[in-house]
Amino acid sequence: MTTTDQPARADRPVRPGDPYHTLSDEEIGRGLVEGDERCLALAHRRWSTLVHTLAARVLGDPREAEDVTQQVFLAAWRGRAGYDPRRGPVPAWLVGITRRKTADALTARTRRHDLVAAAGAALPPASASASPEEPGHVLDRIVVTRELARLPSVQRDVLALAFFADLTQVQIADRTGLPLGTVKSHARRGLQRMRRVLVAEAVGA
Repeated sequence: MTTTDQPARADRPVRPGDPYHTLSDEEIGRGLVEGDERCLALAHRRWSTLVHTLAARVLGDPREAEDVTQQVFLAAWRGRAGYDPRRGPVPAWLVGITRRKTADALTARTRRHDLVAAAGAALPPASASASPEEPGHVLDRIVVTRELARLPSVQRDVLALAFFADLTQVQIADRTGLPLGTVKSHARRGLQRMRRVLVAEAVGA
């Protein structure tokens, strides 16, 4: 049993033969309050699909819903002392957290979209007296913009802020309200996906 605010892994496996596997919802709730990480793992096993489904239904983006799902269980772990079974079972408690985290995600999405729009508006317009080097830059920007449009929304917004607003990952996290680790993860996955596409196109050219 631990008392840390950060579980080692919320989704680590609980084997069918493990006695934890047969715990009731009420026992899982008590274990969470007591700081038992195995109960957190079992709660994730039982209800992560419910949480993800609810988040995806509102957000319309399965990958963004994955992030919300992890945030929900992390919030449940950190706020476990506030769980009161008299107010409802564990699933209802998780649904309440999901609604709050989904609302936060929508607010952050709006903020990111506004920042991306502002960054795009701040780009200098094409000049009639463009230098010979500028067409190459324009082509690069067109290619980047095309590939960004193919990415999941959060990855697209994070990379757009990096490319067009020239923001660092710390600045993106600060301005969007996303955790820095989430920003780094989306930037890495987005860049990897864009790189695979561009390499495949270069090979096939």
